Amino acid sequence: MNRVAGVLRRTFGIVREHVGTDHVGNTYYHIPEQKTWTGRLVRARRMVVAANVTEHEYVEGSIPTEWDSWIRGRRKEPPSVEELLKNQSYRDNIKMKAREVEEKDLILQAKEYEEGLVTTPAKTLAKGHAASTDFGKQEISEDPSSTANTFQPGSWLPKK
Repeated sequence: MNRVAGVLRRTFGIVREHVGTDHVGNTYYHIPEQKTWTGRLVRARRMVVAANVTEHEYVEGSIPTEWDSWIRGRRKEPPSVEELLKNQSYRDNIKMKAREVEEKDLILQAKEYEEGLVTTPAKTLAKGHAASTDFGKQEISEDPSSTANTFQPGSWLPKK
C-alpha cells in the first residue's frame, strides 16, 4: 500500500495532509516525507495557508502560538481544540487579573496622595536642550530670594 501511495504522490505531485484549522480560518497541512521520481528524498514539511492571503493585512497574532510552535517543529503533535480553548481562557483570565491589579494600584496611589503619604509626581518642564550651555541653570529673577543660610539678591532687567 505504501508503494501505491508513493507512486500516486509522484504522479500527481505533492500531497498535503490536512491537520487542522484555527479560529481565524488558517488551515494547517503536513507534507509527509517522500521520494521524487529520481529517488531523491524530500523531507517532511509543515505549512499554513493563511485565511487572509494578502501580506499587507497580516497582523501579529494571526497565527495562534500553539499552531506556531507546531509549524516551527517545537512540538510533535498539533494542538487540540480543547487545548486551544483552555489556553485562551487562561490568557483572558490573566488579562482580567492584571486589569484588576492595575485598578487597585491606581486607587491606592490616589488614596496615598490624598493622605499626604506620597507626594504627587513633579511636573517639570525642561527648557532648552541638554547640550546647551544654559541648560539647568536658574533663570535670573527680579525678586530677591532667600533659602536657609543663602541670600540671592534680585536683579534688574529692562522691560521688553
